[in-house]
Amino acid sequence: VQLQASGGGLVQPGGSLRLSCAASGRTLSNFPVGWFRQAPGKEREFVASITWDGSSTSHADSVKGRFTISRDNAKNIVYLKMNNLNPEDTAVYYCASRLAFRASPTEDAARYIYWGQGTLVTVSS
Repeated sequence: VQLQASGGGLVQPGGSLRLSCAASGRTLSNFPVGWFRQAPGKEREFVASITWDGSSTSHADSVKGRFTISRDNAKNIVYLKMNNLNPEDTAVYYCASRLAFRASPTEDAARYIYWGQGTLVTVSS
């Protein structure tokens, strides 16, 4: 199973990006997915998660109201739409999937088994 995160790049403060997480070798449609990020010199932190069917989402307080996680199971892709970006959002963003069929999403990174390679988001003027 491989997860591919994409969509990162350089954006000015106040700008927007949409990250995508695609899977190969395994469908994402029956598994919860989380987005995490790691800034230089900092620990990895939870950003957002979504249930297998998209019926429920969770967002970290630091991104609530600015970021939105969503999924399109028909396309086997999970998205992270990021609006009103600020320099503190600069980080490598990772998507991850849990192993258990239709498990609940969680903020605990250790409970995610499959990880993408990460995509760099840089917010700078």
